Amino acid sequence: MPTSATSPVDAQQPSPPPSSQPKGALDRYFRISERGSSISRELRGGLATFFAMAYIVVLNPIILGAGQDKFGHQLDNGQLVTATALMAGLSTVLMGVIGNVPIACAAGLGINAVVSLQLAPKMSWPDAMGMVVLAGLVLMVLVASGLRQRVMDAIPGGLRRAIAIGIGLFISLIGLVDSGFVTRNPDAAHTTVPLGLGQGGQLHGWPVLVFVVGLALTFILVVRKTRGAILIGIVAMTFVAIVINSLAKIPGTGWGLSVPQVPDKIVGAPDFGLIGHISLFGGFREVGLLTGCLFVFTVLLSGFFDAMGTIIGVGEEAGLTDENGQLPNMGKILMVDGLAVAGGGLGSASANTCFVESTAGVGEGARTGLANLMTGSLFLLTLVFTPLATVVPSQAATPALLVVGFLIMAANVKEIDWSDFTIAVPAFLTIIAMPFTYSITNGIGMGVLAFILLRIADRRGREIPWLLNVVGLCFLVYFFLDPIEQMLGVK
Repeated sequence: MPTSATSPVDAQQPSPPPSSQPKGALDRYFRISERGSSISRELRGGLATFFAMAYIVVLNPIILGAGQDKFGHQLDNGQLVTATALMAGLSTVLMGVIGNVPIACAAGLGINAVVSLQLAPKMSWPDAMGMVVLAGLVLMVLVASGLRQRVMDAIPGGLRRAIAIGIGLFISLIGLVDSGFVTRNPDAAHTTVPLGLGQGGQLHGWPVLVFVVGLALTFILVVRKTRGAILIGIVAMTFVAIVINSLAKIPGTGWGLSVPQVPDKIVGAPDFGLIGHISLFGGFREVGLLTGCLFVFTVLLSGFFDAMGTIIGVGEEAGLTDENGQLPNMGKILMVDGLAVAGGGLGSASANTCFVESTAGVGEGARTGLANLMTGSLFLLTLVFTPLATVVPSQAATPALLVVGFLIMAANVKEIDWSDFTIAVPAFLTIIAMPFTYSITNGIGMGVLAFILLRIADRRGREIPWLLNVVGLCFLVYFFLDPIEQMLGVK
C-alpha cells in the first residue's frame, strides 16, 4: 500500500553477519551475503510480502469497477483482476532485478480512486488510463533530470503528511459507502445530511453484517500483529459470505458487484482484454488542456510522495540506507517507480506504486531484490486463479479500506506541527476536503493555496518555494475556471 504507514508485522528480525564470499552468481548479483541474508530468507520474505499485499488483486478491481466513465461504461471485473495481478507481478520483478531492494509494487490505493471517481466520469476509460501513463512518463523525466527531488522539497513536510491522511480518509469513506454501512440520502429527502447509517438510519441485511464482522476481525488481527491480517480478513469473510448467501438466498443486487458463490471452476484463462487499451491524449479533448494537466498532476502527486516515503521507510527498516538516509541504486529505484506508474496505466490497472506491506518481507529477513522475484512470481501465478478472486463481495474486501485508512493516519498525523498554524490550517483543509468533497484534487489544491496565503500573511512569503507558487497558480485557475471562462467570454 502506497503510504509510509506502519504495517502490522512483527518486529524486524536481526540479520546474521554477512559472509565474506558470495556463494554463486545469484548471490553476487543480488548481494545476498553482503547484506547479511540468505536465499531461503529472501524467498520466505517474498512470500510474506505477497500474503500481506495480495488483497490488492481483489480490492483494486472493486474500486475501479465501481466507477463509470463519461459514457456509462464500467470495466469488467475479471479483466481488472488479470490486469492488476499482471502489472503487480511485472513491476515487482522489475524493482527486484533493477533496483535490488525488497520493495514490491502494485496498484496504489488512493490513486485508483482518483482514476475511478475523478478522471473516468469526465472521459472514457482509455482516456483516463492514458493520463496515468502520462503521469508515469513525467515521473521518469523528473527522475532523469533530477527534478523529482526538487519537486518533493517544494511541498512542506506537514502538507505531504496531510495529503496522505486525506487520501486515507477518502478511501475509508469509499469503504463505508461501498459496503452499505453508509448510504447517500436521496435528494428527495430535502435534508441537510448527505449521508446516513445503512437504510433509513438502520443497518439491514446480511451483507452489512459481513462488513461489520470483517472490520472487527481485521482490526483484531492488526492489533495482534498478525502477518497478512488484511488478506486473512478478506478470505475469512468471503467464506462466511458464501455460506450466508447459499443459506439465505440473498438477491445478487444485495451484494453489489460480486456475488459470493462457488465458481464453476477454480482455474481459468486470464482475460487480457484491457491491456494496452489506452488513449494517451484523448482525455485533453474531453476536459481541455488546463483541467487535463491538473488531472495528470493529481495522479502524479497522489503517488509521488507516498512512494518516496515508502522507499526510504522500508530501506531504513531493512538497514540499507546510508548516513544520509539514501538507498543504493536510488536513481534506478525511482525510475522503476515511474515505470510502474506508466505500466499500471498501460495495463488499465491504474498507477502501480511501492507498497509499505513490503515491511512484512523485511521482517522475515528479506534484504535484496530476490525477495521481489518470489512476490512477483506469486502475483503472476494468480493470473490462472481469476475465478477465485471474482467471488469476493465488496462487503468482505472493504474493511481493508478502513484498516488502511487507519494505518495511514496513525503513521502521519503525529508528524504534523499543529502548533504552527501556517502549516496546521492547510493540513486541516487538505484532510477534510478530500472526503467531504469526494475529491483528492480539491484537497491538495485547498491545502497548497492555504499554505501560500497564510505564509504570506505571516510575512514569511520568501520561505515559499517558487515551484510551489507555480503549483498554487495552477490550482487557483482550476478552482475559478468557470468565472475566468465567463470573464474571457469563452463560455
